[in-house]
Amino acid sequence: METRMSWSGGKVLSSPFVIQLLIIMFLVEFVKGALLISILPVYMGTVLGLSAYAIGWALALQYIGDNAFRSPLGWIIDRIGYRNVMLFGVIMTFASVAIVSLTSQFGWIILACVLLGVGTSPLWPCVITGATAVGGDKASGTIMSVVYIAWLTGVGCGPIVINYFIIQSYAPAFRLLIVMMIIVVFVALFLPGRKKSREIEGHQESLQPDNHGQTITMVSRIRNYFAKVGRSLHASWLLYPAMFTQNFALGLLTPILTLYARTVLHLTPQQYSMYLVAGGAVTVLGMIPVGKWVDRYGTKWFLHVGFLVSAIALPILGYTRSLPAVLLIVAFVGVGYALIIPAWNALIAKAIPKSERGAVWGFFLTIEGLGMVIGSVMSGKLWDTFGPHAPFLVSGTVLTILFVLHLFITRRPKVVVR
Repeated sequence: METRMSWSGGKVLSSPFVIQLLIIMFLVEFVKGALLISILPVYMGTVLGLSAYAIGWALALQYIGDNAFRSPLGWIIDRIGYRNVMLFGVIMTFASVAIVSLTSQFGWIILACVLLGVGTSPLWPCVITGATAVGGDKASGTIMSVVYIAWLTGVGCGPIVINYFIIQSYAPAFRLLIVMMIIVVFVALFLPGRKKSREIEGHQESLQPDNHGQTITMVSRIRNYFAKVGRSLHASWLLYPAMFTQNFALGLLTPILTLYARTVLHLTPQQYSMYLVAGGAVTVLGMIPVGKWVDRYGTKWFLHVGFLVSAIALPILGYTRSLPAVLLIVAFVGVGYALIIPAWNALIAKAIPKSERGAVWGFFLTIEGLGMVIGSVMSGKLWDTFGPHAPFLVSGTVLTILFVLHLFITRRPKVVVR
């Protein structure tokens, strides 16, 4: 078994198809992270003069577009292949970058945010489905490791690197993002088409062209989806508001974090990059041992401590103006999320029966995405109404509520279905 696992993992890492998917994952997440974290909030606030509430709504539309199209993509990939699905996505993302770089009209910026969400929605379904198909169940650990490395590297590097291209104007930053999207489109052109995609997934048989047969298949898929979701709802009902709450707390910070750094703390783009590196490095480095400890000792105490540390640190961050103190607090926030992320994912994974993983994950992602959307909208309203500290204060309060919810979840003897 060990030899077979090693061979499957090697096949994943040496497959040109998987390498193409990981390149696309890294570059698209780089562009997305640069836009959502470093460019759009400040660009819309300082250059376009939009309110924080408008900025929150614009970014929320991106999350809406992303979540709305994720669920049916597995079925679509099966019908038309990876190349067409991914090309559709990356062309929409390219269009989003082009619109932001060429216009300053609020309506066009809103359209760009929607296109960014729709364009990036095929990314995770394509990458996870393709890498899993190549590696198989025996290499699931390797698969998820390499996918998350590509994702974290892209998301982390995007906001940091792009700040060094924002000097006197945004033009150099936009040029870099456009060049990256040209590379992404080029790589996507060489992904497998419909026939090759079905061979990769092990579906050698061709689909019946009969419309009646296709209707039955589609209805059957929809019915099975909701049946699987229904069977998963034996998990503690508290898990569902907890999923919403966890992403709601994160959504409260996403639209205003860069705005806070640039307009309240008056950090230069380069200084802001340093702070992002500090917080991100603590989180990423902390996740490595925490993931192993979670497997050994369980999720309970890591989440207890992580929620409390973050719930205390975030409100303090919102009221702090001393830059050395901010750096220290950002490190504590990084520690909190280093504890939360591996433990939270492990807790959610336990609520998903292996035989129904795809359908139930889709349902759970919808709940979490809803929390992110509402959090992003409320974030700007809180900023405009109560001041820059308000989103941090409310986010900390929400994490305190989540800590209490988690206390009740862990007290229940049967939290998940087996």
